[in-house]
Amino acid sequence: MLLLFENPGGFMLFKVLKDDGKFTKAEAQDIAKEFATGESARKVVKLKAFSKFENMSEALEAATMLIESKTTKDLRKFLKKHCEGEILGVADSKLGNIIKEKLKIECVHDNAVMELMRGVRSQLTELITGLQVQDMAPMSLGLSHSLSRYKLKFSADKVDTMVIQAIGLLDDLDKELNTYAMRVREWYGWHFPELAKIVQDNIAYAKVVKLMGFRVDAAKLDFSEILSDEVETELKEAAVISMGTEISDLDLINIKELCEQVLSLAEYRAQLFDYLKTRMNTIAPNLTALVGELVGARLIAHGGSLVNLAKQPGSTIQILGAEKALFRALKTKHATPKYGLIYHASLVGQAAPKLKGKISRTLASKAVLSIRIDALREGDSQDNSVGVESRGKVEARIRSLEGKALSQSAGSAKGKPLIEAYDKDRKKGAGGLITAAKAYNPAADSVLGQTTPAGKTDETMEEAPGDKKEKKKRKKDDDEDMPETNDNVEPESEEPVKKEKKKKKKSSAEDVEVQNGEGEKKKRKRKHAEEEEESEAPSKKKEKKKKKKTED
Repeated sequence: MLLLFENPGGFMLFKVLKDDGKFTKAEAQDIAKEFATGESARKVVKLKAFSKFENMSEALEAATMLIESKTTKDLRKFLKKHCEGEILGVADSKLGNIIKEKLKIECVHDNAVMELMRGVRSQLTELITGLQVQDMAPMSLGLSHSLSRYKLKFSADKVDTMVIQAIGLLDDLDKELNTYAMRVREWYGWHFPELAKIVQDNIAYAKVVKLMGFRVDAAKLDFSEILSDEVETELKEAAVISMGTEISDLDLINIKELCEQVLSLAEYRAQLFDYLKTRMNTIAPNLTALVGELVGARLIAHGGSLVNLAKQPGSTIQILGAEKALFRALKTKHATPKYGLIYHASLVGQAAPKLKGKISRTLASKAVLSIRIDALREGDSQDNSVGVESRGKVEARIRSLEGKALSQSAGSAKGKPLIEAYDKDRKKGAGGLITAAKAYNPAADSVLGQTTPAGKTDETMEEAPGDKKEKKKRKKDDDEDMPETNDNVEPESEEPVKKEKKKKKKSSAEDVEVQNGEGEKKKRKRKHAEEEEESEAPSKKKEKKKKKKTED
């Protein structure tokens, strides 16, 4: 029986020195004892053939194929050459089945084979002459690093440094383009100042200036490829009555060269943005589907790499880019920021201002999952199903939060407005009212020129029988109080009496008002005031009689 063994140096075939090559259960348990020393190991197995790897890429290819239970071309040639009519012991049963199907070589995988593999691995330097431990260590380390990179699938297409450089250059181009465009507007504005208000877009402005030149030539030119018909007519009308100064040919040449620079920068920016789109869809398709190309690229650039970003929690992704505000808030003990670069995502922009904090937290948690899937996914597939699904969940979260806000503004916590509070007379589940509708009351209408209370005129106002008796008593008292008319008597004595009556009426009215507001104490004051009035009335009558006698 032959034993297939692989290591970082190459493939090896060991010949099992036992006659039949088969081991019983008891013998399989004792195999480990036979590999205790190098001399005893040489009595069990012997190296028959060795296939060396030429370079690291060949070793990596062979290792990855074995992990996936597949055979390489070199391995098939090696086995065909040395395993004719032999039984082959392998460490992987799937690999043994493939070898048996393709190469028609009988393969064995059992406990005895695994014990032999373990023993060969422990005594490998003793079984192969000239192989040192110092030689095996760097080969194993290099192959393990390469294999781990392959497991994470860090291919050349997934290098995120290109995205970091592209987004940095894109931001620089935006700044330079804006500066150049404003310089063109300011420079050409001396000659045609009205053009800045007519054409708002910077690129269209540069194209118009490059095509038009002097404003006098505007009427002869066709701007249909750049501007709409309405804007074109407005431009030509403004060029006729413009208040700008005249410029020389040399000035116009320099302005046109600056316009060409603006247009070339804008064209290069568009190409760079398309390149960034393709790279982001290759490197991080799920993150791109969730937050967009620009926001995703800025997150990767701020984190340093996609792997570094995948190591961060959702709370860090949420405020990434707002570190200065965060540390200022911690220092001053104020509220910490709710979002950073993720604020520019379209999903956060869709939310209401009060809900942006909640949506940014939800979006950050979904973005972390997408970033980790993109960083650790296998193969070069551009599957963005996780990002699309996460985006749908965030949109559903936005709708649910907005629905809660609408229900709260309607006056109910459960989303149903309480109609009963505004229509108490209506039965539940019925269309009619419990009480009859109120009829129109014409007596409540206001009448101009009315003097009596309660909106009634003197003619319509009716007097109660009790009121008539009180009026008669008052007339009798007034007749008794009034003195007899005499030419010698002066009318000044009537004034103090009227003043006293007015004072009494005021005091009684005040007592009544206080009674309505304060209670029993005010009632006592009113009784006291009435007793004073009753005591004062007979004394005044006596004084009046004395005055009459003296006058007589």
